[in-house]
Amino acid sequence: MPDATIDTREREGQLQVTLSGDWTLTTLPMPIAGLEARLQALAASNCSWNLQAIQRIDSVGAILLWRAWGRHWPESLAISAQQRSVLERAAAVRTDFETGHPMGSLFGVLVLGRMALAMGKNLRDIVTLIGQLILDLIFLFSHPHDIPWREISANLYKSGAQALPVTGLVGFLIGVVISYLTSLQLKAFGADVFIVNLLGISIIRELGPVIVAVLVAGRSGSAMTAQIGVMRVTEEIDALATMGISRSLRLVLPKVVALSIAMPLLVIWCSAAGILGGMVSANLEMDLAYGYFIEELPRAVPVANVWIGIGKGFCFGILVALIACHFGLHVRPNTESLSSKTTTAVVTAITVVIVCDAIFAILTRGIGLPGGA
Repeated sequence: MPDATIDTREREGQLQVTLSGDWTLTTLPMPIAGLEARLQALAASNCSWNLQAIQRIDSVGAILLWRAWGRHWPESLAISAQQRSVLERAAAVRTDFETGHPMGSLFGVLVLGRMALAMGKNLRDIVTLIGQLILDLIFLFSHPHDIPWREISANLYKSGAQALPVTGLVGFLIGVVISYLTSLQLKAFGADVFIVNLLGISIIRELGPVIVAVLVAGRSGSAMTAQIGVMRVTEEIDALATMGISRSLRLVLPKVVALSIAMPLLVIWCSAAGILGGMVSANLEMDLAYGYFIEELPRAVPVANVWIGIGKGFCFGILVALIACHFGLHVRPNTESLSSKTTTAVVTAITVVIVCDAIFAILTRGIGLPGGA
């Protein structure tokens, strides 16, 4: 196959460009950017074009020429009917995004519409996944010997036990930071003793569950999405379907159950570490005795706040696992989709956790707080 060539000559005071050879993806010289730059320079000189010597041209060659011409036909062009047909198809795929010009007043509506449709599709698929999990639970209640105990225990160890060090460390440091910053303000007003109330309510009720959910979403949620995504890429999920094994029963359900059990326990662990860090910092900064702190904590923080934190952990665990499994099951068989879906799963899980925490705060605003019902 002859390579693509460009021949230029001066004729009657005008530059004439003759293209010959095969203008296809396999014959175009590399890098294509250099060839495109040369074509654009020739197009800027207002020359005449002769494409009749081209033996073959595909969509790549046609798009290359069309872009070099500035997406409009040259004034002087010698071309066969077949070549014109190929170039017309290349011209038809031009969009407003390629030219860099917005689509007018409808551009924002189009973007919002696409986001709404994507959100609606993801929500529908997650609801479908929840429905399938409910059916699996009903099946397991009538067939207890089919409960995937090994998968549940493995996920419980990976998502729960292995997350204890990082959640404990982060909780301790958060407690130290909050205690240190609030002690500076409380000292100015002589309200040192109220640091117990601030630390107890903020960590047990709010920060503990949210911090654990964010850490688990970034650590365990991404691992779940990547694991299921790799199984999609390697067609292991298709193999399970061929053998008649339910993917939701063996892949999704164990992760959801394990994370719904591990998250409340991690919330208690992280909150305890945060209270310990705050207590140590309060002793160092405000000389507040450990005994007074421990004695005052149950009176300053009603037990309802502990149950609210545990309830948040349970709900957050289910949400993170569902979102991670949902995006993992929708990975396409390529590495680009795998990385994209993993990132999307983590960002979506963290966003949903924060939104749900705000809803919890509104619904439980009168529970466990001074002056509340």
